[in-house]
Amino acid sequence: MLPDYAEHEEAVGLDWYQLDPNLSFLLDRYLPDPADRAFAEEHVSAYGPLVGRTLAPRAEETDAHGPVLRRYDRWGYEVGEVVHHPTWLQNKADLVRNGFVGLSQHAGRPVPAVVTAARAYLVSQAETAIYCGLGMTGGAADVVERYAPASVRDQLLERLTSLDPDTAWEGGMFLTERQGGSDVGANTTRAVQDGDEWRLFGDKHFCSNVDADVFIVLARPEGAPAGSPGLATFIVPSRTPEGAPNGFVIKRLKPKFGTVGVPTGEVTLDGARAWLAGGSGSAAASGASGSAADGAAQATAGTLPGAATGPSPAPDAARDGRGINRMMEMVNASRFGVALMGLGIHRRAFLEAVIYAARREQWGQRIDRYPLVRETLVDILVDLEAGLAATFECAAAARTAEDAEEGRLLRRILIPLAKMRTTRVGLWATSNALEVFGGNGYMTDWPMARQLRDAQCHTIWEGTENILCLDVRRAMRGEQAHLALTARVERALEIAAPHKVLAGAVDVVAAALRDVHRASEYLASAPDDVALLQQRKLAELLADTAEGALLLDEAAWSLARDGDARKAAVARRFATRKLADQPVRGILDPDRSVLDHFEPITRYGRIEPEELAA
Repeated sequence: MLPDYAEHEEAVGLDWYQLDPNLSFLLDRYLPDPADRAFAEEHVSAYGPLVGRTLAPRAEETDAHGPVLRRYDRWGYEVGEVVHHPTWLQNKADLVRNGFVGLSQHAGRPVPAVVTAARAYLVSQAETAIYCGLGMTGGAADVVERYAPASVRDQLLERLTSLDPDTAWEGGMFLTERQGGSDVGANTTRAVQDGDEWRLFGDKHFCSNVDADVFIVLARPEGAPAGSPGLATFIVPSRTPEGAPNGFVIKRLKPKFGTVGVPTGEVTLDGARAWLAGGSGSAAASGASGSAADGAAQATAGTLPGAATGPSPAPDAARDGRGINRMMEMVNASRFGVALMGLGIHRRAFLEAVIYAARREQWGQRIDRYPLVRETLVDILVDLEAGLAATFECAAAARTAEDAEEGRLLRRILIPLAKMRTTRVGLWATSNALEVFGGNGYMTDWPMARQLRDAQCHTIWEGTENILCLDVRRAMRGEQAHLALTARVERALEIAAPHKVLAGAVDVVAAALRDVHRASEYLASAPDDVALLQQRKLAELLADTAEGALLLDEAAWSLARDGDARKAAVARRFATRKLADQPVRGILDPDRSVLDHFEPITRYGRIEPEELAA
């Protein structure tokens, strides 16, 4: 069991990996190969002190001193430079040096997705804004590696994955336009072919990490049809080889409510030179690997826009109807990242609240001795572990699924569900954790006010709940992806069924799965307006059922490996709160787990199976 939280004054200054045995549990669970697990320990554990002791205190300074746009130099020339506080630059430099983006290019071996997810989860506990910028850099590097023209791919990839802060580049993504919002099919930014390159003209309205070096941009080639199928994805450096702005102007920085550190702006594209993602000569077309190691040997000067050589794209390469698909690959990866942001803030909220509750005394005793406070803290933690179970399942789907196609479909539907659930529940958890602090929680010199402001952003980034519900519907109607999810739930129930201590929760989750089938069948033939009206309820039912089943899977694994029923207590509490029918609002429920097992649940201690009531 972890030491008493009363030994700590606050979360900042601590090793956040050591304080999170559940993260170690997830790495054990999803990395059965000893070499993989040792690799994870090396590259994840180092982030515990880096994040808790170094990045977190700087993040507070960054939030108080956000970026500003310097429009002109002292001679009156327009420079459009974003000026950052030193703490923002220091945090980014530390993460670059520690391979936050470029690990897969420098590790000398495959990097399990759960390793990158675990590191992102830890970084998000300090500051989700910094993860936004560097997360998009990883997404841009992936697009470059897969779709950039061969003449420039290796040079760009080398810079985007560099471990040297002085030479490393960052990435960004420009989708949204003022008139379109979530309806990207209404975008009007034009792409005009210019020899081997393209020029982009238009305005983008929400551009995060706006002072990055390489952007992935949606635009409509001249002659392409209206709507989403007519859009193409382009790779756009921010500057020309001579160092001048590459045809775009930052009009202003957004006056954001939260996630202050990462600059979000409005941009005008005025002839920005660009490469088509997926055109002739790209990695996708040529089969080139685009590795950073190859790029180090092959990169040459003069391959930025204005100097590129090589075959011109095929005439219809920009009009193949798959430009939006290429961009959505980056968007889906970003949605997974935002789910991790929600989890990171959720975890930070729990840690701050549980430390405060252990130290704060009212009416002669610590407030974590009072039943309602215990219930709040346990439920915050139970919901966190449920969200982690679903999100890490996305990262590990290739291993947990029956085959590659089921793994793809499982990720297809579980990523939007995880993003929807973890960001909304993360906001709920942060609000409740703030309330544990009382009036202090509302003060900006205490840690929770910023977390609450930042948490609200994540429900919007990469799609609001409504948009995510519609995406789940598309996944169900177009690909029958829910069948992969229900198959995974069924396997989890089979694994948990032999354990008597899980019997009641297994019955509850099985009943919820039957509801999923009934609801899916009904909505498949319901009128469109009715189906759309009920889609949120269906998505919530899917998320609850998946999380409950995956917690049961984890509980069964823990019981089989260690004979430890702590995770069983977590799974049972989740099933009772989220899935069970509770007459009289649960008031008559005799369960005392939040009272009797508060210490081992919140401090990750062992619970014997016989200690849990039948």
